[in-house]
Amino acid sequence: MNFEGLDPGLAEYAPAMHSALDPVLDAHLNPSLLQNVELDPEGVALEALPVQESVHIMEGVYSELHSVVAEVGVPVSVSHFDLHEEMLWVGSHGGHATSFFGPALERYSSFQVNGSDDIRQIQSLENGILFLTKNNLKYMARGGLIIFDYLLDESDDMHSLLLTDSSTLLVGGLQNHILEIDLNTVQETQKYAVETPGVTIMRQTNRFFFCGHTSGKISLRDLRTFKVEHEFDAFSGSLSDFDVHGNLLAACGFSSRLTGLACDRFLKVYDLRMMRAITPLQVHVDPAFLRFIPTYTSRLAIISQSGQCQFCEPTGLANPADIFHVNPVGPLLMTFDVSASKQALAFGDSEGCVHLWTDSPEPSFNPYSRETEFALPCLVDSLPPLDWSQDLLPLSLIPVPLTTDTLLSDWPAANSAPAPRLYLISGPNGGSRKGLRYQYSLQTLIILLLSSFLSAFSIFFFSGSPGDWGLDGQTPQPSSPRTILHYRRAPPVDAEILRTMKKVGFIGYAPNPRTRLRNQIPYRLKESDNEFDSFSQVTESPIGREEEPHLHMVSKKYRKVTIKYSKLGLEDFDFKHYNKTLFAGLEPHIPNAYCNCMIQVLYFLEPVRCLIQNHLCQKEFCLACELGFLFHMLDLSRGDPCQGSNFLRAFRTIPEASALGLILADSDEASGKGNLARLIQRWNRFILTQLHQDMQELEVPQAYRGAGGSFCSSGDSVIGQLFSCEMENCSLCRCGSETVRASSTLLFTLSYPEDKTGKNCDFAQVLKRSICLEQNTQAWCDNCEKYQPTIQTRNIRHLPDILVINCEVNSLKEADFWRMQAEVAFKMAMKKHSGEISKSKEFALADWKELGSPEGMLMCASIEELKNIWLPFSIRMKMTKNKGLDVCNWTDGDEMQWGPARAEEEHGVYVYDLMATVVHILDSRTGGSLVAHIKVGETYHQRKEGVTHQQWYLFNDFLIEPIDKHEAVQFDMNWKVPAILYYIKRNLNSKYNLNIKNPIEASVLLAEASLARKQRKTHTTFIPLMLNEMPQVGDLVGLDAEFVTLNEEEAELRSDGTKSTIKPSQMSVARITCVRGQGPNEGIPFIDDYISTQEQVVDYLTQYSGIKPGDLDAKISSKHLTTLKSTYLKLRFLIDIGVKFVGHGLQKDFRVINLMVPKDQVLDTVYLFHMPRKRMISLRFLAWYFLDLKIQGETHDSIEDARTALQLYRKYLELSKNGTEPESFHKVLKGLYEKGRKMDWKVPEPEGQTSPKNAAVFSSVLAL
Repeated sequence: MNFEGLDPGLAEYAPAMHSALDPVLDAHLNPSLLQNVELDPEGVALEALPVQESVHIMEGVYSELHSVVAEVGVPVSVSHFDLHEEMLWVGSHGGHATSFFGPALERYSSFQVNGSDDIRQIQSLENGILFLTKNNLKYMARGGLIIFDYLLDESDDMHSLLLTDSSTLLVGGLQNHILEIDLNTVQETQKYAVETPGVTIMRQTNRFFFCGHTSGKISLRDLRTFKVEHEFDAFSGSLSDFDVHGNLLAACGFSSRLTGLACDRFLKVYDLRMMRAITPLQVHVDPAFLRFIPTYTSRLAIISQSGQCQFCEPTGLANPADIFHVNPVGPLLMTFDVSASKQALAFGDSEGCVHLWTDSPEPSFNPYSRETEFALPCLVDSLPPLDWSQDLLPLSLIPVPLTTDTLLSDWPAANSAPAPRLYLISGPNGGSRKGLRYQYSLQTLIILLLSSFLSAFSIFFFSGSPGDWGLDGQTPQPSSPRTILHYRRAPPVDAEILRTMKKVGFIGYAPNPRTRLRNQIPYRLKESDNEFDSFSQVTESPIGREEEPHLHMVSKKYRKVTIKYSKLGLEDFDFKHYNKTLFAGLEPHIPNAYCNCMIQVLYFLEPVRCLIQNHLCQKEFCLACELGFLFHMLDLSRGDPCQGSNFLRAFRTIPEASALGLILADSDEASGKGNLARLIQRWNRFILTQLHQDMQELEVPQAYRGAGGSFCSSGDSVIGQLFSCEMENCSLCRCGSETVRASSTLLFTLSYPEDKTGKNCDFAQVLKRSICLEQNTQAWCDNCEKYQPTIQTRNIRHLPDILVINCEVNSLKEADFWRMQAEVAFKMAMKKHSGEISKSKEFALADWKELGSPEGMLMCASIEELKNIWLPFSIRMKMTKNKGLDVCNWTDGDEMQWGPARAEEEHGVYVYDLMATVVHILDSRTGGSLVAHIKVGETYHQRKEGVTHQQWYLFNDFLIEPIDKHEAVQFDMNWKVPAILYYIKRNLNSKYNLNIKNPIEASVLLAEASLARKQRKTHTTFIPLMLNEMPQVGDLVGLDAEFVTLNEEEAELRSDGTKSTIKPSQMSVARITCVRGQGPNEGIPFIDDYISTQEQVVDYLTQYSGIKPGDLDAKISSKHLTTLKSTYLKLRFLIDIGVKFVGHGLQKDFRVINLMVPKDQVLDTVYLFHMPRKRMISLRFLAWYFLDLKIQGETHDSIEDARTALQLYRKYLELSKNGTEPESFHKVLKGLYEKGRKMDWKVPEPEGQTSPKNAAVFSSVLAL
């Protein structure tokens, strides 16, 4: 911003004056701001002080909430709301930066950015803050650490910066050029010439760059070339500020007069569609700053330097009644900014004060802010008090300085043996008696005290006269002495270690249960109170259960399951032990796999499964496409686990997922720091919204065959048809004005009653209260023309086919409500089942003993089924004529009484059945987990098992187990907390076309363009298939893939020297090659795709993959570069058409590519040339032994490997006579293994060494 045009007196302010400022109270400074403030004579920035203790804020109207002092007497030069955290940043003319946290403006950090120049602009990034001064760009962490310091040319005078994307920055100033800086390399990448120098303000939209010049002009530049597309000559003097919103550009500035520059009270407004000015907007203040605040309308906030603020519409008339005053401490306002949420305004004045104005008492600066990291408190101040009477007192809690002298605990062995107790009897003269008499000082007493802990002393303290104790040579017997035990007992060994221990001789080995830090033994003073989300874990071993009866038991099948890796990876892990069904589980070791349970819920919704698989689009990272591919894998699996790596890879690239905090770091996911219940509920809302958006454009109108044709608009998607609920939101003002607008939602959130009494409250009542929500809030009334208290109600116009409910049990309050309602329901059920219990008698838990009678034995099986149940299996919903909604629980008895709802749509009556519940398992040992109870329908059992029945199952990652239906609705709030509920309409499947039509066509195999810019035809390594070469069922295709590493393997060494894999390395496919297996072009590849990746590659594995740095970068690669989705579609088409893949180690290849291939379509040479219980043989050795080929010399080449695998398969057919002579082929394998052992499985390097083939056994190699 051009400060010289704002105020002539401010232009004389020089940074050199800062050091000479006297720390005295300015005449303009409000004395109330400096209460309890000590002015620093060195001019160092003072602590921020709140001005007002409490401020009354009216909803929807901006009012001052807080004012703080950033730096006394030093003008604020810039202010900026952090875009990632709830913080406000301000910079001063002295080069000092200060941040304030939250609406209370608590000081977070304060540091010096530049010693001489003022801070001219601030920009927040994900990992730090950018500060721009005159000729310096500094990137610093939020705590003040420097990330980089980029010095510009000394002749530059920079004023503005613009972040064009996450890693590119534009910097402009009074010179005739604008610099483009790459934040990753911290280098200047471009220098754009500017025809009109003096770029002090820059903005960006999806169409143009906007540059504001000191001459009063605004230029519009192309986003790619930065060339001028249009130019507005806004003001004749100078430009003060401008902003862009939608198709409007508004600017304020100065006009030239005879006496100099004068503030122009006409705002220039331009229409960007027609590129011309519209009627100027006359305001009643001298505009110095302006911003669009598009909360309700496209209104403008115009600020003057004297502190006046006016709101008006850019195309309307300004009303003097819309002016409010900021009341700055200094004479001038120097800076102004608006938060991203539009709920807060920040002003900085010339006396170093910051004023925060908000439209609500508890505003948020951003729609989705991440959690701010605060400094850890001082450990010394937070030490717990030490109780010297405890035998397990940890002396390590006492902080001691580092020293090289001998410690007091270094006692000789003679003093470490058990010794007799020493009695110190305090007498009136300070003496002591025990047959020995001596005077002891305080220092001696302290030494004796510490010695008692480190050796074998036990000290008893007595007070009073020695004669009172009868010390005549006998041992005193005090009534209540202060005793310190002379031995500290070792803590008991973890029961999990004892349970899993295997003894070899007198040494026991057990896996680390990871319940405590390495080489540390905690001595707990007392058990801390368990919080709601943190419970101690009872192990499987019965040892210690009677000693700790307060611990809650988590059933084994609900505990978090982990994969134990061996040197063979997952090949020898027994997944069948955890899943004896034919349904597929999901592997949990992938980052952000906490959503596995929700993926299973969506899969077992038959309309969702079918309609998602019919979707296919050109978008690279489409969650609907990736979810359809994952569902296809789950369909093909026969009990083998699948992994959603490609789906989660696309999920991590969506910005909204990161903004909502849905992407967890590996450390947070492993330690369970995140609140999984809230996380999965946010994920549930996100995935439904994202799938609705992805499928909205490519919807098939014939997918829905229901009666409500008006509901299926052309812009709706199948997700909207299934989950969307149309509503009417009614706002009633106290003046009687009523506003009704239509909206829709994909799910509902339970709203619990405030009444905490123990009365019975049906789930249906709570659900109706949550759907037909009524609340009082502040809203705009067109009739009153101001914000008024309104009553907002919600009425249902159309019920969804699938009712999704987020339970929102996130605190003890909601958990106690569920627990209380379950207890009330249990008592009522017991009274109903037991006719002998009168209605007036209260049925307590102790009354269970009465059920031990012969009459009660028949009820014992059902008693456990009635406990901890509040949720109904079915609910009945009816739309009334006056737009009301009736909701009630629906039982089997109601079904018999009322009969089935045959004409439900005609009468507006719908019955919803519970289909799935997602629960949060509280387990402090593993950090908790998420599991799902799913009612699997008849169609799934028919496809997988050939039977038609319905059954409830527990889905815990790759653990799948059938359960009783009552277990799905039993929630012991001590360890099993409900998170998400899914109810579906009865006979839902009959409304939808459930035929799956494979959307992948043969055209995916035809020629396509490469993403690489430098790829030339001479570099092409494959020939695409022609139309007459399209593969048929049973055709052979040679396949090989190469990979790169994204995350290294995490492993540990056991005490016996063996290695244990904690977490495997995360691989990503980098190259996929497919070779023709028959025809005249046999051996010629038709696919050789390098896969572009946006994730950071840790190791290219060049020695084994042949992939070099740069091969996967579209800017510099010379390879045929494609997206993973494009190549995935090619392989999916080949699988669906029925070809047979030939390769070496295809199991790992398909696993990393994330493909499920039927076993009869895989011909793996690893297993063709393998003897049971013998080692696997490498492709290089097999090629040398059977084909006399030396491959994989320096690096691997996927084309060479795929061709070699095809030749080996031909050789296998030749040697085994097409599999008809297994005995003769077994002799060949024995010779292979004997030769391998002699050669140590290494291919000889000298050229003279020949292959051990012999003419009697081997025939000539087929030429390819």
